[in-house]
Amino acid sequence: LFFILILSLISFYFGSKIFIKNINIKSNKIKSDVSFVFLSDVHLGSNSIKHLDKIILQIKNKSYDFLLIGGDLIDSSSFDLSSLKIIKDNISCPIYFVTGNHEYYLKNSNTKIKEINNIGINHISNNSIEINNINLIGIDDNVDKNEQIRIVKEKYSKDKFNLTLIHKPSIWDQVYDECDLMLSGHTHNGQIFPFNFFVRIQFKFKYGLYFFNNSKLYVSSGSGTWGPKMRLGTFNEIIFFHLSK
Repeated sequence: LFFILILSLISFYFGSKIFIKNINIKSNKIKSDVSFVFLSDVHLGSNSIKHLDKIILQIKNKSYDFLLIGGDLIDSSSFDLSSLKIIKDNISCPIYFVTGNHEYYLKNSNTKIKEINNIGINHISNNSIEINNINLIGIDDNVDKNEQIRIVKEKYSKDKFNLTLIHKPSIWDQVYDECDLMLSGHTHNGQIFPFNFFVRIQFKFKYGLYFFNNSKLYVSSGSGTWGPKMRLGTFNEIIFFHLSK
């Protein structure tokens, strides 16, 4: 019982903490240095607005070119979307997001997703935009796998650095050649040991940075928890990416 109590306290402690991670990537397709922040699985609703305040506190005074949100930003229909304005109020650079599975569990999900877009968090819905000479491809989670693959191949730009933002890490091994860097979340790296072993059964790529030829995939453990606000053997994280030639 004492051992369980200690593990529970440790789990609640790490469930409340958010850690910064820096990743440096070099590519001949990068013309000038670019830095950006990647968040995923914030799970507002399950997590309070105070959790979002913690995230903003850690990134608002840092220098970077844009912010990416990889789905599951919200997971409760009762969450007040106007609270998201604190992101735009504190972050001066462009903000882009794609949906995760939890956005589609919301009541009137399509309306709420449009409201997020109206707040100034730009929804890249199965499309691509150019930012800082990077071809940013955003894919929503409600699109089936074959369609996701088709979108990546269609939006690929041969001469630019192709950065794909997609919630689940399910298609990277089928779009290596059209993807210089893919960013995903969803897995939470299992969140609480030993669930990471079960997640590994479902997802070939469950956490961290993966390489194949000139392509890379990063799967985040998430910037928040889902369900119990506990983490054991995993961490809430904010990732700073630094791209250089």
